[in-house]
Amino acid sequence: MRLVLAVFCGGMVGTALRFTIDLALPHSDAQFPVSTLLANTLGALVLGWLVGGLWTRPEVPQWLKVALGPGLLGAFTTFSGVMVSLVALSTADAVGLAWTYFGATIVLGFVAAALGLWTGGRMAHRLRRDGLPDLELPDDGLTQ
Repeated sequence: MRLVLAVFCGGMVGTALRFTIDLALPHSDAQFPVSTLLANTLGALVLGWLVGGLWTRPEVPQWLKVALGPGLLGAFTTFSGVMVSLVALSTADAVGLAWTYFGATIVLGFVAAALGLWTGGRMAHRLRRDGLPDLELPDDGLTQ
């Protein structure tokens, strides 16, 4: 139940962040969905960084991993948002723009995830190489 609660709380934060980006960068159905592309690219970068670096550390509790991954970043980045944008562009007779958006989503998402994994892995390697101490997380009774 703790893990479900962690995902729920992370999801609330991710949804709020996503909504904020949508408000800051509004677009019509016929315009390029910059907010969706930005959220998904940023989310891929951050998730790659977390998986490549922080999550390799054994002292990071499972509840934190699920709160940040499936919770926060799962709500922040959405496949359904991509599909809605593609359908809206296609319906507004902006098929060329829809294909451009689709290509940009795939390419930027892949590059961002790869960059995140690479930088996270380098960070984790540097921490191990330099002999820095393990993360000191407080014992809150939620660690599994």
